[in-house]
Amino acid sequence: MEIRRFSPLLESSMISSGNGGVALEEWKAVPDIWRTSAENFGDKVALVDQYHDPPSTMTYKQLEDAILDFAEGLRVLGVKPDEKIALFADNSCRWLVTDQGMMAVGAINVVRGSRSSIQELLQIYNHSESVALAVDNPEMFNQIAKPFYLKTSIRFIILLWGEKSSLVNEGNKEVPIYTFMEVIHFGRESRRALFKSHDARQHYMFQTIKSDDIATLVYTSGTTGNPKGVMLTHQNLLHQIKHLSDVVPIEVGDRVLSMLPSWHAYERACEYFIFSRGVEHIYTTVRNLKDDLGRYQPHLMVSVPLVFETLYSGIMKQISTSSLIRKLVALSFIRVSLGYMECKRIYEGKCLTKNQKPPSYLYAMLDWLWARVMAAILYPVHMLANKLVYNKIRSTIGISKAAISGGGSLPSHVDKFFEAIGLNLQNGYGLTETSPVIAARRLGCDVIGSVGYPLKHTEFKVVDSETGEVLPPGSKGILKVRGPQLMKGYYKNPSATNQVIDSDGWLNTGDIGWIAAHNSTGRSRNSGGVIVVEGRAKDTIVLSSGENVEPGELEEAALRSNLIQQIIVIGQDKRRLGAVVVPNKEEILKAAKELLIIDSNSSNVSQEKVTNLIYNELKTWTSGFPFQIGPILLVNDPFTIDNGLMTPTMKVRRDRVMAQYRDQVENLYK
Repeated sequence: MEIRRFSPLLESSMISSGNGGVALEEWKAVPDIWRTSAENFGDKVALVDQYHDPPSTMTYKQLEDAILDFAEGLRVLGVKPDEKIALFADNSCRWLVTDQGMMAVGAINVVRGSRSSIQELLQIYNHSESVALAVDNPEMFNQIAKPFYLKTSIRFIILLWGEKSSLVNEGNKEVPIYTFMEVIHFGRESRRALFKSHDARQHYMFQTIKSDDIATLVYTSGTTGNPKGVMLTHQNLLHQIKHLSDVVPIEVGDRVLSMLPSWHAYERACEYFIFSRGVEHIYTTVRNLKDDLGRYQPHLMVSVPLVFETLYSGIMKQISTSSLIRKLVALSFIRVSLGYMECKRIYEGKCLTKNQKPPSYLYAMLDWLWARVMAAILYPVHMLANKLVYNKIRSTIGISKAAISGGGSLPSHVDKFFEAIGLNLQNGYGLTETSPVIAARRLGCDVIGSVGYPLKHTEFKVVDSETGEVLPPGSKGILKVRGPQLMKGYYKNPSATNQVIDSDGWLNTGDIGWIAAHNSTGRSRNSGGVIVVEGRAKDTIVLSSGENVEPGELEEAALRSNLIQQIIVIGQDKRRLGAVVVPNKEEILKAAKELLIIDSNSSNVSQEKVTNLIYNELKTWTSGFPFQIGPILLVNDPFTIDNGLMTPTMKVRRDRVMAQYRDQVENLYK
């Protein structure tokens, strides 16, 4: 008899009559959420995917049927439980159906996006021991077919979009290629036959997927070194689905705009969660984000800091190009609102402090009274600004409930700006190894500068990087975390697993941070227990003098300059810090003309003059830091995903930037 593993609730009708939707606690596997969602939200729109051919809109019932058909189609193709299937594709409704169809049959999907290098995709496919491949479209297939046929073993290939007639490389005739719709058709016919014939079901031995079974292998982005395969179980992902509701203010029928890679743990967990809540999920792209924000006016958007930095820069650019009066009025309003919000945080007790000893009651009362008075003075101007300026800005952005930022460090000036204009920007924190969310800010207690409180059932502690001693609140050290969302380990890499997870189940995040102390009085009285992340321990620069520098803080400050598009601070084992800078050419030209450095008719600025402008900007924006940036290397080409200098989630790959510009960097210090 053939073993048929299935998602207990999703395919319950195959075994018995089933009882429809069930409580969250009864979900045993991720695909179980689709039965509940179909039962509760059947005819509501689940997703809109307008940028593929054909464009798709699916209800929750249609989505459940598609997942069931695809899962059965995989069984027809011979997919067995625990086999690994590579899913190399980008965001789309078919990505979701394929992902969940693989999970529903007890297979383990191995995910990556189409913009990864062929070498990286080969490494992931072979290391994971995948037996088959689902690929995005003919264009991607044509790029990777030859090396994959030569260097891998493939049982079959599934083409998510497009037709086989568009394939240039026919490749190995022994490897069958199926379109997405063919797999759906195989599954639909097989399901129909199984439902009609009781005898057909007698050939199977039914096994339910267990919560501890591996659901997916997600390879880390590899900002340093080769990516490692993170084994995430159904239980890991279900923890996110059940408890993100404590953070995300969402209701049935809300619209969510999605642009991050669906295969990434952050976007993936958020998608599963919102689909379990009856939300309309709209796929967009980086290119179409601005238009779609206006078109769909989403209630919520989940994204990375770079997107919010881009929105901030766009708003400030629009203000700076307005008439002189409008510009002065808008900037004055923003300064007043920033001051008002600062006072509001003080009297509400939502400020950060490392002090473990609270201030005296008298001092705290005087501080509170001062903040209340100042806030009362600034409040009318803030409300006027809200009516005249901020309403228009929020309408342009389109996000009505909240924006969620994660996957990187959120610059404080961006954080404070959106707070000042009344857009709820919630900051979160997590790792691929933790499925990924482990902490996030709530709307009711949104402490600026922090990543909020731990998610339910999640523990944090801070330890000394050298001794491992647990440090008290307010002390900076290495953040460690423990909880049900912790990965099962790195695939085929027990030594790496043991390096990051100790015998008591604590995972070393590799991040430097601290936990705010609980104080009964003062500015931080309502901020106790929030987590503050200050940077990656492995990014710490150690100068030849032995002094440690966290580059992230300097980079964040430098990026406030309009003239700097991208920057990484360097200086490991050197006497002083330096930087690799991608200048903003348009703003450089504009500034050079305004400062009369070049003629108003000129279209070029010399390298020497650009360097001087950047130096002055760095001095201005990093003047408050104990370490100043010395020599700088100007590079013309931005760090992008396509040139391999950024991860698919838009983090700069420091090691690759350093490798690419090693000789020029060394020349800086000669």
